[in-house]
Order: sequence, then structure tokens, then C-alpha cells
Amino acid sequence: MGFFRRQEERMAVHYLTWQYQKMNIPVPMLAELELQAKKIVDEAHRIGAERGRNVMGIIKELVEDFKKSRTYEKK
Repeated sequence: MGFFRRQEERMAVHYLTWQYQKMNIPVPMLAELELQAKKIVDEAHRIGAERGRNVMGIIKELVEDFKKSRTYEKK
């Protein structure tokens, strides 16, 4: 795994953690956060390759979508 990919995944972990805290939802264990971040970054790269968009912007959108789906699961 390259340097930039690791940085994207770390940023996604931090962003996910912040979103969980913001929503007052218990933050999962680090291993679960890393797995979620990896899936988000993979999806962002796939979308970026298809649409020619900025990967970081896509990651933020995917985390927002993930956050919405987690909110509905908790209710």
C-alpha cells in the first residue's frame, strides 16, 4: 500500500470517528474503523476513476452516506 493510500485511509478513520462523536454514537474499535475506512477509500477510488473526480471529496460524500445509513439502522 502506498503512502497516499495510507494517508487517505487515516483521514477517513479520523473523519469517521468525528462523525460518530458528532452523532453521539459509540465509536467502534479501531480495527472496525480501519475496515470501514478501507471500504470507503476503495469506493472513492473506483468512483474517481469512473467519473474523474477528486478522491477526497468523494470520501467525504461516502462518509456522509455511511453516516445516514447508520442513523437509520440505530432507530
